[in-house]
Amino acid sequence: MTKRQKVTLKIINPANGELLKEMPEDSPADIAKEAQAARKAQPGWASKPISERIAILQKFRELVVLKGEALALTLTDEVGKPITQSRNEIRGLLARLDFFLQNTASELAEETVFSDQGMTEKIQHEPLGLVANISAWNYPYFVGSNVFVPALLAGNAVLYKPSEFATLTGLHIADLLYEAGVPEEIFHPIVGGGAAGAALLEQDIDGVFFTGSNSTGKKVAEAVSRRMIKIQLELGGKDPAYVCDDVDIHHAAVSLADGAFYNTGQSCCSVERIYVHSKIHEPFLEAFTAEVKGYPVGNPRDEKTYIGAITRPAQLETLQRQADDALAQGAKLHCGGKRMPGPGFFFEPTAFSNVNHKMELMREESFGPIIGIQEVSGDEEAVALMKDTVYGLTAGVYAKDQARAERLLARVDAGSAYWNCCDRVSPRLPWSGRKGSGAGTVLSHYGIKAFTKPKAWHLKQPV
Repeated sequence: MTKRQKVTLKIINPANGELLKEMPEDSPADIAKEAQAARKAQPGWASKPISERIAILQKFRELVVLKGEALALTLTDEVGKPITQSRNEIRGLLARLDFFLQNTASELAEETVFSDQGMTEKIQHEPLGLVANISAWNYPYFVGSNVFVPALLAGNAVLYKPSEFATLTGLHIADLLYEAGVPEEIFHPIVGGGAAGAALLEQDIDGVFFTGSNSTGKKVAEAVSRRMIKIQLELGGKDPAYVCDDVDIHHAAVSLADGAFYNTGQSCCSVERIYVHSKIHEPFLEAFTAEVKGYPVGNPRDEKTYIGAITRPAQLETLQRQADDALAQGAKLHCGGKRMPGPGFFFEPTAFSNVNHKMELMREESFGPIIGIQEVSGDEEAVALMKDTVYGLTAGVYAKDQARAERLLARVDAGSAYWNCCDRVSPRLPWSGRKGSGAGTVLSHYGIKAFTKPKAWHLKQPV
């Protein structure tokens, strides 16, 4: 019988199309072997005092600081993220690590909830066991750490599959964890694309935590639907923002342009559609377009670059299709509108007005540097349009009056609500999607307990 040949993963720099590295993908047999080793080793990891696990992850934090610049350069080369934004992600990771390091022990401490007349009731938080973490490429440090850090602190073993578009970063994460003291059997990176992810889901796992597109999230859910395991899906969005008639127009325009185009628009919580009150629509458009036209586009390693490369070349087709569809249906193009020439995968920063919900641009996730801005008559029309979506990740309102903003946002079914800000995540607040944006929660105390299963103890003293 002929020995099956290894599939090779090619890692491409999206800014110039050059090959960064080739490496073999993990086969189903490789993944099964790692899962078995992790399953065997997990009880020993869970038996360590939580203080010891915290000390190891604290060392991981120190190594991130020590090697931050090298990590940022790899991230930039691999996904096309501008270098200043890669550094921001590395720095932002530290606050998330600090939150978990400071709060996990107290959140997972044994709780006595009742004690009277010889009867005691208490709750213990036990680790799930073996966790599959299928992560994303757009913010690999943020998205990954939301899962593997609290999972490891809680005593779980983790099979970590970074996106094939962020493989080198995933391997850096593994190396730092090993250097910090996490046993290799307890955290293992899985190298590969969709086939590796599918093989991972076939293993004897106790939970799967996935971040990615809505379409892939549905496939993940279907793959494990007949098994009684924990499943958490952090999916995409079509996040709206409404600009009221009483705002500082320049401030709102600058803030929303950044919210729409930061990370080249490749964020699940990027602002993807904007509704502007008719009283300020024209001056807002002028200020917004001027801001976007000033964004430097180019080499992600250049300190001045704000718009980098599109990580997945296939996404260029989606962006072009949305732009062409909007133009065909009467949208007004203010800037951009097409793929940029030359090597690499770049799309011009693009803004449209005179848009409506018949256009794909206003309905389907773009995940790139493109935005539609729609004029509305007032609050009621704005809310109706914000609610007109299959997604429910974030929503924002720009207004002077906080009470007005909160009234409007309370009517929108979204996991996160923003007043005079956008595209923001805090480790202290739960991050969750509704409807097509996912199921389950990361971050905050919810995102710590998500990696445990509670055990209820009924303890009665003998008579």
